[in-house]
Amino acid sequence: MKKIYLLFVVFIVSPSFGQITSWENSPLNYKNSELNYQNSPLNYNNSPLNYQNSPLNTNSSNGVFDNNGNRIGYETKSNEGVTNIFDNNGNRIGYSPAKQK
Repeated sequence: MKKIYLLFVVFIVSPSFGQITSWENSPLNYKNSELNYQNSPLNYNNSPLNYQNSPLNTNSSNGVFDNNGNRIGYETKSNEGVTNIFDNNGNRIGYSPAKQK
């Protein structure tokens, strides 16, 4: 009886339990994974060493900014359509999966 009660409490209290993520949006899907070279910071297209992604490039159109207008990173798009979001140091901090047809 106590085990059932504890499981019940975990299900009610846990904020992440029960969230549904489709396979297309899941970080476990290789298409979205950082292990996929297209999404990796090791790929030059995603690297902060690429001048297109550099905070020193004032003409860059892929900057990501906070509410105060400070540049916090940049975004790139993979060949598979995944939009990757990196901080200014090249650490992947998020992604947006490719749009489904």
